[in-house]
Amino acid sequence: MNPDKYSIKSRAASFRFACKGIKELFRNEPNAILHLVAAVLVVCTGLILNINRFEWCLIAIVAGLVFVAEIFNTSIENLGDAIDLQLNEKIKKAKDLAAAGVLVAATISAITGLLIFIPRIIDIF
Repeated sequence: MNPDKYSIKSRAASFRFACKGIKELFRNEPNAILHLVAAVLVVCTGLILNINRFEWCLIAIVAGLVFVAEIFNTSIENLGDAIDLQLNEKIKKAKDLAAAGVLVAATISAITGLLIFIPRIIDIF
């Protein structure tokens, strides 16, 4: 086992690489920006409607799920492009499945938001 692998310097480097990945995501992926805008709007709505701690946890989980799905989707797309820029049915299938994962995560997130916010909005009127 390599003891340097667990050093503070090595762990700090891992965090730097992860932060570079997050910057890369928001710099080059328009859908990630859309997800970020949606998340900010949801947070603002949650603050306005004074949602409870459990509801905040649900919002955080589903918003995080969308970002994780988008990160994996982007990773698969980039890896597929690095392997073969020509039409490759297997790579296309992997990209389509990864995009479907983002769609499922975003749909679950939207449904969760509606279940939390609609009753509160109805109560206002």
